[in-house]
Amino acid sequence: MPFGLVNAPYFFSKLMAQVLENCDTFAVPYLDDIAIYSENWEDHLKHVDEVLKRIGNAQLTIKPSKCKFAQNHTKYLGHIVGGGVRSPAEAKIKAVMEFPKPKTKTQIRAFLGLAGYYAHYVKNFSLIAAPLTQSLKGKIKKEGVNWTQDCNRAFTELRNRLTEIPVLHAPDYNREFIVQTDASDLGIGVVLSQRNDKGEEHPVLFLSKKFTDAQRKYGTTEKECAAIIYAITKLRYYLDGQQFTIETDHNPLVWLNSNAGANQRFMRWSLALQPFRYKVVHKAGKNT
Repeated sequence: MPFGLVNAPYFFSKLMAQVLENCDTFAVPYLDDIAIYSENWEDHLKHVDEVLKRIGNAQLTIKPSKCKFAQNHTKYLGHIVGGGVRSPAEAKIKAVMEFPKPKTKTQIRAFLGLAGYYAHYVKNFSLIAAPLTQSLKGKIKKEGVNWTQDCNRAFTELRNRLTEIPVLHAPDYNREFIVQTDASDLGIGVVLSQRNDKGEEHPVLFLSKKFTDAQRKYGTTEKECAAIIYAITKLRYYLDGQQFTIETDHNPLVWLNSNAGANQRFMRWSLALQPFRYKVVHKAGKNT
């Protein structure tokens, strides 16, 4: 396939999806990159053999010098993955750390795009980045920005959070998920986590979202409800069919149950919760 064609990525991705059909439990293709993962060595040999056979049958070739086999950890799509955990690749973290202080909106967008790729690693990413996103408001894209102390703190904190080399654990569907939610005046913070055999809690991913102007007018309990609805909506892939725990510093669902008929929004929230199996645990003073 010729390089540079606008439609080349689409058609090549479609081709690889066909070549690796029904291999989704052990092979993940992204354009010309394929990650093969297995629980043990015996399965891994079978999986690698299956992928290589399919590539050969499709009359495709691979370059051995660009392949890595039998790796405990490997770099894939900007992440270091393996052993049931993943973390940002060092080269990407270095790029974040060496990013110069933005002077234009274009540079702020570039920084947020670079750091935002790893938003799932940073607790309350959207809330920390709020001063930077706020500074983007305006009609002229490349005009200079009013770089406030809040912008500087946000820029520094995001870089510092990522240089701590955060680690996320792979979800284990044989263990109960824990969904921690918190709502502030600014927005929503969510942590999806699980406990290991030792009872140690490890994060699977972080989510966050700024409130809209309309949502900022909600009362405290409404904001906590909105946080839970946002969490289960975004985490549906993990939570469908699973028993899980919701940890919150309020008990807004009791309030929601008694006010579900008050307006259409409360009714929608109440209906959104019905398909899920969960219990609510009150965590006083929790800081998500």
